[in-house]
Order: sequence, then C-alpha cells, then structure tokens
Amino acid sequence: MRLSARRLNRTLLARQHLLQRTPHDPAAVVHHLGGLQAQETLPPYLSLAARIEDFDPYAVTAGLEDASLVRLGTLRGTLHLHTADDALVLRPWLQPSLERQLARRVGVPMTEVWAAAEEVLADGPVEQRDLTEQLAARLGAPAADLGVVARTTMPLVQLPPRGTWRGSGGIVLEHLERWTGHPLEGVSAEEAVRRYLRAFGPATAADVSVWSGVTGLRPVMTRMDDLVRHEDELGATLFDVPDGVLAEGDEHAPVRLLGTYDELWLAHAQRDRVTTTGSRGNWQGANGAVAHTVFVDGWLNGLWRVVDGRVSVVQLFRDLTPPERDELEEETARVDALLAR
Repeated sequence: MRLSARRLNRTLLARQHLLQRTPHDPAAVVHHLGGLQAQETLPPYLSLAARIEDFDPYAVTAGLEDASLVRLGTLRGTLHLHTADDALVLRPWLQPSLERQLARRVGVPMTEVWAAAEEVLADGPVEQRDLTEQLAARLGAPAADLGVVARTTMPLVQLPPRGTWRGSGGIVLEHLERWTGHPLEGVSAEEAVRRYLRAFGPATAADVSVWSGVTGLRPVMTRMDDLVRHEDELGATLFDVPDGVLAEGDEHAPVRLLGTYDELWLAHAQRDRVTTTGSRGNWQGANGAVAHTVFVDGWLNGLWRVVDGRVSVVQLFRDLTPPERDELEEETARVDALLAR
C-alpha cells in the first residue's frame, strides 16, 4: 500500500499517543515508546504529560527511586529514560554500536577501562567526577575521555535524585545490574525492530538505525516474514508490524507542547514525518536545539521556553486559526499546571 505523507504523519501521532492521551501509567508509556531522550531533566516529563491523562510527575520520581525506571546511556549513545526491564534487554543489543562510536577515543583498550571502572565501582555508587579522576590516575589517559568511554560503553545508571521531579544533585553512577538487582539479558535484533515499529512505524531500515544507532538492519528486516510492506510517496519500502493500525489521514491533531528533545521527531532518518526543513532550522538555530517545541495540526510550528516557571511561546512559524489559538491556550494551561507542581 502506498501511504501519503499525511497518513504517515497521523499514524505516527496516533502510535505516539499524541492524537489522544492515554490513561496508561508512565512506566507503560515509557515502555511503549522504547525510552525517552533525557539528557535534560524536563523534556521527558513534558513528553509524558503530552501523552498521558492526568499525568503525575511524581510517579516518575517514584519509579526512579525504586529502580523500576532508570536513566542511562542507550540509544545513539545518548542518555535516555527507560523501564528497568527494557534497559536490561536493550543495552546488550546496543553494545557493539556504542563501542564502535568510541573505539579510538582513548589510547587504552576498552577492556582496561571497564576493568578499572569496575574496581572503582566495587564499593558501591560513585560520583561521576570521582570515577573519571580515578580512571585517569589508574590508566594515564585524559579524565574527560575516559569518563565518556566508561559512561557510554558500560551500563551505568544515573541515580536519583538526579532526573527526579524537583530533585537536584550531582551525577552519581552505579552499574545497571547492581542497581536493579537483575542481570543483563539482551534482545534479538528482530524483536528490537518490532518494538520500534509498534511505536514509530511504518518505517525504513534507515529509520530504525537512526533511532537506535545500530546499522546493518535492512537484511534483518528483509528476512522478517512477519512484517508487512508499504511504500511512501517516493516509493521507498516501509516495514510495519502486521497488527499496526494505520490512520486515515483526516484525524484531528490537537496542539501539543513538547520538550527540546522528543523521540517523535528524532527517530526517523529524514525527520520529516512531523517537521519540515524550515521548522527544523528554526528549532536548531546556530548552536543546536534552542527551545521547547509547539506542535500544531501534527507539525512542528513553534517554540516555547519556561520563563518564571510558566510557558512563554517565543515564536510561531505561521498564524494560527482561532480554534488552534484556543487549543494552544488550553495546552499552555495544562503545562503551566504541571510546572507549578
């Protein structure tokens, strides 16, 4: 089936719970999405508030404190919020790609970095600064580089209160297995692909690679007889799970306020399901992402910031219709209420 850009847009929004909020709890939504980018504290909370009815940010804090939710480097080598169960299976699958990213970062074999880091962590959680300083003292390489290698190529969790709602504190690290009390298990490439497609499909193999950082997935997906095939307007093959529901394309997409980073537009190769070249340029500015994002009619159409604890829309990329302005006011009030908690 050939799918229009609008059907793909609405299908993605539906699978992301952005056409209609879900009553599911934060852990269930984090699991469905395969994780949320979390190098900044606020965006994951905004992502969940946009998707969940009556979202309680303190439920995420509780999950981080009881280790059912964790924050660690995973997809694309970037800090993400995951359920503990997902982190334990995704992290081994991602390991080869994470190692390739940093193969030449330091002139020390990675096995020596890992062994030294395990020695430092043997007595329990350690502050990130202490870890890097001790690695430098043991291995004689630059502390900053050794820290990046250890944090990226080892499953090291950032412990609460870091990342909690209204929490603060330095970065304290612990091994994922010790923090959760469960072993790393691994997941097959096929199951990782299915997980991705349920939340982001239909999609190309390149899309899955951009989301995960894992390359060479087209042969894997081509061999998966259970996947269905579609085409986009340019004729590119799109893979999907057999029970993946496709939107009609005429569904209403309400205004949503999302964070600086959201997997909604970071998880496809061209990022054109919900953004245009112009809107991406406005978002990125000269030095990377500059503000949180306003989505109108399913597309990135504005930017906002938190000013004095409230939403401040700093730019809209087009004039809004009166109903869209009403929706923006309603959504702004929702996020203001979240920020006041």
